[in-house]
Amino acid sequence: MSTYVVGDLQGCYLTLQALLRKIRFVPSRDRLWFVGDLVNRGNGSLECLRFVKQLGNAATVVLGNHDLHLLAVAEGFARPGKLDTLRPILDAADSVALLDWLRHRPLLHIDGKFAMVHAGLMPQWTWEKSISLAREVESSLRSAQYRATLAAMYGDQPIAWRDSLKGGARSRFVINTMTRMRTLTPAGEHQHKYKAGISALPAGLRAWFDVPTVRRAERTLFSGHWSAIGYVQRERTVNIDTGCIWGGELTAVRLEDRKRFAQVSVEQPDSQRHVQFDQD
Repeated sequence: MSTYVVGDLQGCYLTLQALLRKIRFVPSRDRLWFVGDLVNRGNGSLECLRFVKQLGNAATVVLGNHDLHLLAVAEGFARPGKLDTLRPILDAADSVALLDWLRHRPLLHIDGKFAMVHAGLMPQWTWEKSISLAREVESSLRSAQYRATLAAMYGDQPIAWRDSLKGGARSRFVINTMTRMRTLTPAGEHQHKYKAGISALPAGLRAWFDVPTVRRAERTLFSGHWSAIGYVQRERTVNIDTGCIWGGELTAVRLEDRKRFAQVSVEQPDSQRHVQFDQD
């Protein structure tokens, strides 16, 4: 049995199927970990969601910002953006079942020596703290009050973590960290506006994974979200969003031997995709 961590799909269903053929994935034998953003931007968002859901226990998914955006749009708390490709999901006969399944996915997944989150973790959070905060938000999303969490989700404030944060501000910061974070200031504050590569980082900003962490050395954390930097491996972090939706590659890493597999995007180009990285 092999376990593969797969980068952001964003509706790239055809490329996913090509990658699975390349790695000779067998659902009864192998496992797939998806770093979030199953949907949006690509033309196969509905197909991606249906396929991953029907894999059952063979697939583990963490929520990405586009997945949460889909849930918010479905509940009327956000409007679809001009590049969104969510309408087929919202109009599908099985939309309710798909959205309910998605809402019950975790923000953070940990299994032995490996962990997975869509964007990142705050440097001062231990594994225990990270797990506790993820479970807080997951519980609220899975509860009867999930709409309140989605309603409070949007916004960049607060930009710094405080243990005293409560309510919507607390859940928003956790969601922003785990699904949107790219860079941090020297004061440990989020800076959500910067979306380009590492080489062009302005003075005073660092990639979140280049800030020293506390007591997290025992696991390797896989993440996606930052397509502008491509595949970046540090001692204990690996970014595997290699921009499939922007004409790049879809990347998978086999956990057993850390071997990397890449499938060049085979999606049909969309004339609206004129930017090089995601707006969020």
